Amino acid sequence: SLLQLVYPYDFRLTEKEKTSICYLSFPDSYSGGLGDTQFSFRLRQSGGQRTTHYEDDGEYNREAPLTLQRESAHYFGYVYFRQVKDSSMKRGYFQKSLVLVSRLPYVNLFQSLLQLIAPEYFDKLEPCLEAVCNEIDQWPPPVPGQTLNLPVMGVVIQVRIPSRVDKPGSSPVKQFNQENLLPAPLVLPSIHELDLFRCFQPVLIHIQMLWELMLLGEPIVVMAPSPTVSSEMVLALTSCLAPLRYCCDYRPYFTIHDSEFKEYTTRTQAPPNIVVGVTNPFFIKTLQHWPHILRVGELRMSGDLPKQVKVKKLAKLKTLDTKPGIYTSYKTFLHKDKTLIKRLLKGIQRKRPSEVQSALLRRHLLELTQSFIIPLEHYIASLMPLQRAITPWKNPPQIRPFRQEDFMKTLEHAGPQLTCVLKGDWLGLYRRFFKSPNFDGWYRQRHKEMTQKLEALHLEAICEANIVAWMKDKSEVEIVDLVLKLREKLVRARCQHLPVKEETLQRVALYIETIIGSLPEDLQTVLHHH
Repeated sequence: SLLQLVYPYDFRLTEKEKTSICYLSFPDSYSGGLGDTQFSFRLRQSGGQRTTHYEDDGEYNREAPLTLQRESAHYFGYVYFRQVKDSSMKRGYFQKSLVLVSRLPYVNLFQSLLQLIAPEYFDKLEPCLEAVCNEIDQWPPPVPGQTLNLPVMGVVIQVRIPSRVDKPGSSPVKQFNQENLLPAPLVLPSIHELDLFRCFQPVLIHIQMLWELMLLGEPIVVMAPSPTVSSEMVLALTSCLAPLRYCCDYRPYFTIHDSEFKEYTTRTQAPPNIVVGVTNPFFIKTLQHWPHILRVGELRMSGDLPKQVKVKKLAKLKTLDTKPGIYTSYKTFLHKDKTLIKRLLKGIQRKRPSEVQSALLRRHLLELTQSFIIPLEHYIASLMPLQRAITPWKNPPQIRPFRQEDFMKTLEHAGPQLTCVLKGDWLGLYRRFFKSPNFDGWYRQRHKEMTQKLEALHLEAICEANIVAWMKDKSEVEIVDLVLKLREKLVRARCQHLPVKEETLQRVALYIETIIGSLPEDLQTVLHHH
């Protein structure tokens, strides 16, 4: 496979990345199917940091949900692949892919975009891409909370960028102001959410188990008949912890040519915390030492509950003819939720549309995650120092350390049983969770937010203080020291975008000027130049 064309021309990829993209843009096991398919991949960036097109990732990442952040070390690839009979080709068919590479996980937006562009591109080639890229260059940057109208090829795609302040589980606002757009826009109900019901069809009765495996960051292989099925299943799995961020690595589609192939298939160390989607039967052999292998067939939407895969022992993983199933010896900590399956079955009987079923599923997973996370949120909030302990002229007190045993004690009165009907070994699940990258990621994020909140409260305390009274009995050295400290605080508040009112920052700046003004002139000069 050849990389024929890269647009825009100045987009720099390393040779390693180019090779990986080439291999990831085609199905790696022959599928007799002719026609068009779409799938996604995710690729580790190789080589140093490159500056991105939008310099201020910070602002976007602060306002976007944690699950939709712009990635700094990975690219997403969105592929539109065409295979048609062609007797002039040596193989007897023509294969071509159009790939969109981005750092944003907007799978619906980018796949919808490819559906518009790719057929035209295969027909008209380069001039078509140039025109499309010129249009995309004019698109506004994604701002969380805003609804964007994105014109391309005579169509306007309308989509809302989710924001961190959206209420989890609230459906995207339907009220798009049509502003009499003509032609009527192509409205995408979500920028990234997959049809979960369709993706999880063969494993609905095991949702509980899959949720636990994802929560614990367990290594999982998804073996699928095509890159489409593998990438949809992997993306569906990584999305089922929302609003908790899945902090492990994941590869929606992975080939034997991948530069990480050796790293993942080695038997000298435990498999990494990663969900990897594969289609090449060769992987059954090379990955059979992984603890959890999910084998699925083609996803077909039918009028009744599709055949549900069974949980089987790993030893049953036959190298050549592996039947669909979840091959694992994992025992779930929580009991199965029968009500969910009953509700989904009722939906199937009543021929409810797939998006309604998906909403049910998503809500179930959200409630499960929230029941698990709320006790952790309550406990971590209790580690914050009391507001009255924050005084202007002393460094703010430290956040108390997270003690797992103390947390476990809180569960008797305020555990998940308050919000969740599921019985089971919740304590065991928390203990395992503490060892996972997802706990680590959650804790770091919260700790960072709390530290920033403390800084902000401290600045506010300084603002409320009587600075003149404080200066009365202080030496010049102490006063100069204060000026330098306050300046440093101000710079940090601006750089880190601390949650502080602008007027507070302005008052602190004014304070600094006032203090400097009270000092001898030689010191004033030094401090003004400092």
